[in-house]
Amino acid sequence: MGRLDGKVAIVTGAASGIGRASAILFAREGARVAIVDQNSTGLHETVTAISGDGGEVQSFGADAGKEDEVKAVIAGTLTAFGTLDIVYANAGILGGPTPLLEQTVDEWWRILQTNLLGPFLAIKHAAPHMIKKGRGSIVLTASTAGLRAAAGSAPYSASKAGVVSLAQTAANSLSGTGVRVNAICPGLIESGMTRPMFERARERGTAAKIGQLNPLLRAGAPEEIAAVALFLASEESSYVNGQAFAADGGLTSTLPFTRPIR
Repeated sequence: MGRLDGKVAIVTGAASGIGRASAILFAREGARVAIVDQNSTGLHETVTAISGDGGEVQSFGADAGKEDEVKAVIAGTLTAFGTLDIVYANAGILGGPTPLLEQTVDEWWRILQTNLLGPFLAIKHAAPHMIKKGRGSIVLTASTAGLRAAAGSAPYSASKAGVVSLAQTAANSLSGTGVRVNAICPGLIESGMTRPMFERARERGTAAKIGQLNPLLRAGAPEEIAAVALFLASEESSYVNGQAFAADGGLTSTLPFTRPIR
């Protein structure tokens, strides 16, 4: 018996990385899954992985930061599966390395639209269907960059701090409805978004240094974040609400320091 048997889940940003790993895991645990992304090639690969494993999946090419497209995804999911129990609003973009004082308003809006407005739209348009059932779980992808400085650019970090706050405020706004909202704050994970950094490190021969600042001394895998998302999506977390979980190898557990030489 799967942990999500009988459930219907939407996963955004599902063409690669954390979104793909989560969609595959949700399906293996019994959910019927609607996957969303703008990357049609990656989306098809995720569909193939899920259907090849015996899972039931529908795909939607859509921008998670645009309201009309979010509404269409939810309507399409309800048409395909008849109900909605879980939304994992995972889609996000990183932004570039432009120094703070050289960043443009357009760059800020682009990042905020995907990373912060996207999760809001997921909540706004999914929650009413869950409220009718008296239960539901909405999971948002934040970041350790939303908890501490120096883990991302200013607009990216600000957007992710907003996601942490959104999980808290939305959970309280939905008080008494049975709909839970929580966030995950991943640390350094190799995904479609971060892959160029990992590839550059491998080219330089410095791959062993990736993740060296956290107590586990390594980067994380998308499947490790997917496992946290599964817990929050399932009834195992039925008393967990309005929280932001750091899954970062312990990075945010301490102040910066120099490790002793062994």
